[in-house]
Amino acid sequence: MPIRLRAVPAALAGVLLLAACGSEQASPQSTTGPATCGPSTGPSLAPDPSPEDGVKVVALDTCGSEASAEIEVTNQSSEAAAFTVTLGFVSELGGDTVEHVVPSVGPGRTVRSAVDLGAWSQVSELKILKVRSVPAAEEPSASGPCPASGVHVYADQGDAAMGLRVVGLHLVNCGSTPYELNGYPEVELLDEAHDPIEGVRILKGTEQISTGLGGEGGPRPVVLEPGEAAAATLAWRNTTQFGEAVNVPYVRLVPKSGARPVIVTPELDLGTTGRLGVGAWRKDESGVQSSGRP
Repeated sequence: MPIRLRAVPAALAGVLLLAACGSEQASPQSTTGPATCGPSTGPSLAPDPSPEDGVKVVALDTCGSEASAEIEVTNQSSEAAAFTVTLGFVSELGGDTVEHVVPSVGPGRTVRSAVDLGAWSQVSELKILKVRSVPAAEEPSASGPCPASGVHVYADQGDAAMGLRVVGLHLVNCGSTPYELNGYPEVELLDEAHDPIEGVRILKGTEQISTGLGGEGGPRPVVLEPGEAAAATLAWRNTTQFGEAVNVPYVRLVPKSGARPVIVTPELDLGTTGRLGVGAWRKDESGVQSSGRP
């Protein structure tokens, strides 16, 4: 039975208005007078979102050359979950986004987490753009402590050109014994509520999407010694014609039959094509990947 988590809306209100090196409250009830340099907190700084949102900004500090924020995350599901929060901000030098991961949050618990915004000052606007959550038991990893499964599994940032999309799936044997693969990764497409998405054909191989993507040919045995890696490919086209476009925020990935599932967030924009190609596992001769996006 798949784990169900409450969907978190893609855009949450969280606007912060700052003045000089320091800040003042953004609410009409804020006090007047010179701003002080240091972190700003309080409900008026970041208006509380609706109760089901579960994520809000509670503080922002833009003193010096490094800006930082603090967010509050409430896990409203019945299972421990990990959150990935995307924030967008604007300063006098322009704008940027930052992706921040909050690891396992217990069911019903609220935690605060510091977010490094980088070498920016005079931030005039900060918004939570997107929130994704996955059950902690199915959280992907690209590095760090080796999971009980003995493998790191994650998706990379992908590539796009002329309507063709490609995302790499990566598996690294971080255990102490050989790890065997022979076939295609099993994938299940999930919507924002972590419910299965119907009506999309999962193709074995990527030839029907495009050639030369590295996912052609049938499967063959792959044996990974400790420290070795394997890769597979997701490929699709985002053509939009008649019908409703399909967007897939989550993919539940099972490396092989009986293995621990992992949920990755490749944000598939399948358009109206209704097809996704999945390449077979191949040994990754380039070595362990290090730029994954769990």
